[in-house]
This record gives sequence, C-alpha cells and structure tokens, in this order.
Amino acid sequence: MKGLVYGIVGLILLGHSEVVLGQQIAQYSQWSSHQFSLNPAHAGIKSCVDVHTLFRTQWVGFDGAPRTGMFTLSAPLSTKRKRYLSARQGVGLRFESDRIGQFNTNRLNAAYSAHFNFTRDTRLSLGLYGGVIQLGYDPSSSSTINPDPTVLKESSFVVPDATFGAWWNGQNYYAGLVLDHLIASRWKDIGTASKFYFHALLNAGYRVQVNDKFTLIPAVMIKIPSRGPVALDLQLMADLNNQFNFGLGFRNQDCLIFFAGFKINQRLSIQYSFDATLSALRKASSNSHEISLSFNTCRKERSSTSACPLFE
Repeated sequence: MKGLVYGIVGLILLGHSEVVLGQQIAQYSQWSSHQFSLNPAHAGIKSCVDVHTLFRTQWVGFDGAPRTGMFTLSAPLSTKRKRYLSARQGVGLRFESDRIGQFNTNRLNAAYSAHFNFTRDTRLSLGLYGGVIQLGYDPSSSSTINPDPTVLKESSFVVPDATFGAWWNGQNYYAGLVLDHLIASRWKDIGTASKFYFHALLNAGYRVQVNDKFTLIPAVMIKIPSRGPVALDLQLMADLNNQFNFGLGFRNQDCLIFFAGFKINQRLSIQYSFDATLSALRKASSNSHEISLSFNTCRKERSSTSACPLFE
C-alpha cells in the first residue's frame, strides 16, 4: 500500500496536478511569525540578529505526505547613517528541506535587502533571494502497469533559484509581496515537461491594540500559483502581555488551524500549530503539526504588546 500511495503522489506531480503544483513551494501555517522564510525583504529588518527554525509534518499518517524543515538567519548591516531616516541594509540566509512522496527538495538562499523609511513609522523594504535548489527523485517505491522511463528513472540535479520580495509597514499594519521561482528551471530526467513554476504571494496584517497588555492581529495571505487554484489563508492571533499568543486560522478547502505560543524569555520563543484537515484528505489523515523556535539578540525596550517585531 505504501508503494502504491508513493506512486500515486509521484504520478500526480509528473502529470502537473493543479493541487500538488500549488505546493512546489513549502507550506507553513505559522507564516505570519516567520516572514523572512517567505520574503527576502525581511532580511535585517530588525536591529539585531534574528534566527528561526521550524519543522512541519503534514497530513500525519498519509504515506508520502510532505515533511518540511527550515532554518533562517538574518541580520542588519552595520552602517553609519548620514541622515536620520536614510536607508538601511540587511543580509540573511535560508535553508529549507521539503520531502513529499519520492521527491526531496533542498533549497539554499542568500538574501540582501534595503529598507527605506519615509517617516519614523512607515517603511518600504525590497529584497532578493539568490541561490540554488537541489531536487532528488527516487522511484524505488513506484510501480507502473507497463514500464515507463519517465516515472522509473532516478534523478538528482541542482538549478539556480531567485525570489523577489517587497514589504511595506507602518506602526500598526504591514503588506508584503513575493515573486517566487523567478527562474523556471526544467526538471532533468523527470517526466517530459516538468519544471519549477512561478508563484506569487500577497499577505497583509493589522494590529488592534485593545489595551497595553492585549493585542489582536488579523492577517491574510493569498498564494497564486501559475497553475492550480489560489490558496487563501486567514488568521486571527491574540497576544497577551507580549509573552503568550494564541489564535485561529483557516486555509480554504484545506484545514482549520489552532495556534499557541510562548516567550520563554525576551529572546527565545516557541510556537505550535495544529491543522485539522477539512478537505477530502481527512479520510486518510485528519491533522498536520508544526513546531518552531525563534531567537533574537534584540534588547528589551518595553514590555507592552506594541513591541511586536512585525512592526518595528
């Protein structure tokens, strides 16, 4: 049964299924807490070193289901400002590993960004990821009725990778744009016309400060693949005293998401999310899990929720 399911997953990918093509880019439920993992414009946006790591196991119990891990590090470049609101710069590094069925994708990118303040509280950031993608395909668990070299041939190759990102934020809101897979490289020895497809992503959020200790942050993300349906993520996060957070999310035609997070101290935090499957896949798997750790070297300046890093 496991080999059959793996084979189905592989054939779907090779046949350009609209559903699976939407996940050529790794999927995260906790995207709003790990913006740099999506958008290179976030490199060095904080005035300190910022480190994030995350592990996701999707559709638990479904053979060949996605398992994803990522690590990011970003930091500002040390420069002397000639003017109070002159531009700043940042750099960063992202490593991501995503396994689904017979496919294993490793992605390594370096990032550069520039941050332009228009006022004390409004900022435009532009960034670029550049690097490589290593894609491996292992057909050992696949089987076909008739021998098919497009399915049963093992392959591993490395291709260039690039992503553009833009970010605009004020004191209580943000909006982001990501153009991913700018280099549409073909897959070597896999299928007959398989390749990496361009994806676009839009996201935005707004902070509602109820009082000095309690904040609500509704957020939305729209993922637009060049082939396949548009995916919509909605979130409502609550932050208590800038130490505890919890919330609900919804991904169209996919799942309902529950979030909970805790700051161990002002520099180290942990977050967990649980996806309750709503789509037809719930017959094979009813849930997905994500856990992440974040660390930064920022100094504590204030204890209220207005210290939310998305808006600094």
